[in-house]
Amino acid sequence: MATSMFEVSSAPMQAGFSFPEPLSDKYKPKRVADFLVAFPRNVMLSLLRNPKPSAWFFLGASGLGKTEMAMAFGNELPAHVYHIASKDCDLAKVRWIKDRVKYVPGDIMNPGVKPLLYLFIVDEADSMTRDAVDAFLSLLDASGRPNNAIFIFTGNAQPNDPSGRFMSRVKMLPFSKEGMSGEIAALLASIWLAEGGKPENAPNFARITKDAKNNIRDAVNTIEIELMALDCAGMEVTSA
Repeated sequence: MATSMFEVSSAPMQAGFSFPEPLSDKYKPKRVADFLVAFPRNVMLSLLRNPKPSAWFFLGASGLGKTEMAMAFGNELPAHVYHIASKDCDLAKVRWIKDRVKYVPGDIMNPGVKPLLYLFIVDEADSMTRDAVDAFLSLLDASGRPNNAIFIFTGNAQPNDPSGRFMSRVKMLPFSKEGMSGEIAALLASIWLAEGGKPENAPNFARITKDAKNNIRDAVNTIEIELMALDCAGMEVTSA
């Protein structure tokens, strides 16, 4: 037995042990059609049916699935997908993007086959450096936008762009929490039953939704805590 935090126990490690994923990840929508927020879901479904070079800004509060929507869109789109964190989105990264889209992958044996698109997802774009915002202007302008790329920016607010020129070059897609309480409460109820909860010991899903201020991720995290407490209470009863 180890007697110090710096000693390694001689007991064998448990074979095949793996940590379960959080419920917020387990029940994360995997397809665009599965998202609760109706307006952006319908817009992106339309773009999936007819993909075209464009630039978008997913604007809204945290926990509504902006990044997940962008990633799900990329998974369903025949495209090279690049996920870029805002902290990495500086002037050098924008220049790297410009170099990437100069190459259009295609099939020389089948010239009639359209080349794959590029999809660039810039997360928390409201934290981009001012130089990066300015560098994107020419890349997103109608006259300079590459004909093989889709850009999706996500953010809780608009980027640092006093002139407003950046936002004039993207299609702003709002993610709103308004009117979402019923759908979120129904989602929580389905998760509760799927994870072993019962109607008679269910918490107040409407209250959890309200307390989370319609933040889907926060509400699901609360349900996970409730289920963990329920599981522990059951063990105590059994051991007694």
